[in-house]
Amino acid sequence: MEFGIGYFPTHDAVRPGAFARLVQDRGHESLFFAEHTHIPASRESEYPGGGSLPRKYVHTYDLFVALTAAAEATSTLRIGSGICLVIERDPITTAKEVASVDHLSGGRFEFGVGAGWNREEMANHGTDPRKRMKVMQERVDAMKAIWTEGEASYHGEHVDFERIWSWPKPAQRPHPPVLVGGLGPTVLDRVLAFGDAWFPNYGPEDLLDRVAELRSRADREIPVMAMGVPADPAALEALQDAGFTRVVRWIPSTNLSGVEAELEGWETAIAQLNGEA
Repeated sequence: MEFGIGYFPTHDAVRPGAFARLVQDRGHESLFFAEHTHIPASRESEYPGGGSLPRKYVHTYDLFVALTAAAEATSTLRIGSGICLVIERDPITTAKEVASVDHLSGGRFEFGVGAGWNREEMANHGTDPRKRMKVMQERVDAMKAIWTEGEASYHGEHVDFERIWSWPKPAQRPHPPVLVGGLGPTVLDRVLAFGDAWFPNYGPEDLLDRVAELRSRADREIPVMAMGVPADPAALEALQDAGFTRVVRWIPSTNLSGVEAELEGWETAIAQLNGEA
């Protein structure tokens, strides 16, 4: 099981490149940046975590700008989106950005995707929240065509284009792994339809049961990873025993001393899991 870090790359915390270099130097396997293009001031959609929305949601750098800084600052660290809100992005432009980051990083990009929870945010980008899952699938499928075909076309209900050229292609073949986020009732359908892995948030009591369901339905090996895992050796051991391939811990968007203290807590939990502390 690999151990990664999740981070909201805000403009008032440790910068994305410096943070990525620190994470790599401390021996972590991967780093995932969160994305929100904006947060509607109406605040009609309730924050899933409960209470007030943390300020970091409003202060993040653009996802792919931050990922480029992380790629240029590191050499071995896997870098990814945790998650990219593809329902808010043009698929041709996003395919170019994914391929560019993967190419620049030498094939170290992981493409976490999801539909998100903020319905007003989706609507501001022209996406009907009621159709967001279909939109997401078509946009991911269209991007796969762009990454893998020299002259790509795609014809769907929500995405439609005829014969385009787009380079560079991703360094990874056939494309960077697509990690499907989410915990909704139909998420396993999406993982099976277009995902290379399932990347749910940690926490639900039925998470391990749903992992078992995924494996019973799959006709191929589908890795399962978890985002937002606590720095708790018992929780890590349970996920390891269940066959999770990667666990990711959110680190607060703060100054260097605060970041280092949180990283030390995560590293201590990993050491205890491995019998090293």
